[in-house]
Amino acid sequence: MAENNNENIENNIPEKGPLNFIVGSLTSFLLFIFFYFLSNKIAIYFSIHKPSNSSEIVQNISSSINTLIIGLSFLLTFSFAFIGIGLFIVFIRSFFLKKS
Repeated sequence: MAENNNENIENNIPEKGPLNFIVGSLTSFLLFIFFYFLSNKIAIYFSIHKPSNSSEIVQNISSSINTLIIGLSFLLTFSFAFIGIGLFIVFIRSFFLKKS
């Protein structure tokens, strides 16, 4: 770990501090809130607008694509939430680490 600090100093790369972690955490939480509402809107839209085609195969494919879109949007939503939680934990942890 000491080597990484020396390399950062030699290459003039600033170390990340608590401010970086809290800004990243807040950004992730804001994206979580945005995508949460967007995902809900997408799910409601696809539940109201069913595939309208007489072919059963086309209906099945369309329903599968709709389910995939809803699943990916909620996956993206909760990924931002977990990233925000992780960065917030690192933010809190940064106050307890000793600077060498």
